[in-house]
Amino acid sequence: MSRTDVDGGLATVLRPVRAGNGFEEALEQILQVVRLGLVPAGERLPSERELAERLAISRVTLREVLKVLQDQGLVAARRGRYGGTFVLPRPEAGGGDELRRRIQDVDIEDVLRFREVLEVGAAGLCADHGLDDARALRLRTALAHTHDAPLADYRRQDTLLHLTLAELSGSPTLAGSYAAVRASVNDLLDCIPLLVRNLEHSQRQHTALVEAVLAGDAEGARAAMREHCAGTAALLRGFLT
Repeated sequence: MSRTDVDGGLATVLRPVRAGNGFEEALEQILQVVRLGLVPAGERLPSERELAERLAISRVTLREVLKVLQDQGLVAARRGRYGGTFVLPRPEAGGGDELRRRIQDVDIEDVLRFREVLEVGAAGLCADHGLDDARALRLRTALAHTHDAPLADYRRQDTLLHLTLAELSGSPTLAGSYAAVRASVNDLLDCIPLLVRNLEHSQRQHTALVEAVLAGDAEGARAAMREHCAGTAALLRGFLT
């Protein structure tokens, strides 16, 4: 993933927090960065200075947030010239206990319906308003990365494509809400196997969606996204309910 891709994803998720809940909101946003895979396992989070600036919090508050993430086994701090805060690999999913733990407090239907509303809306907005050359290139590049991704990296690239579309909708509120719901969707997806046939189908849907958006076909874009969300929903319901 290029630095441009990383910055684009981080800009969608990391925003200045409100003073009254600075610690809690900063923790929520950095957790989303980790859960969405915007910084891959083994890679370094942005520097403390950059994170503090993006979130509009003090370095002291940021260090408290990072300490929580370390205690939870999500990141590790390394010292030295090439040090920083590095994302740790997530435990392998698939065990029955892990599955129950992840979904026991999740209203799957609510997550899936809210996701569909946001994604269909974002697709329609992008097509309706049109994308300039630079934004169209961002969308094409995000799509190309999903096509090129090895199986182990597919879900992260898929996430980045959908986050890009949400950001290009022009609504920061929509993009922020989508980032939050996508983190919940990813937790659910982590509980089910990667199916090559499903991924091939998803890629065809992604291509049709992007083509409709770039052609300014709002109805076609909404229909393609609705169908895509329905496919994911069916898969999750089949495995998890």
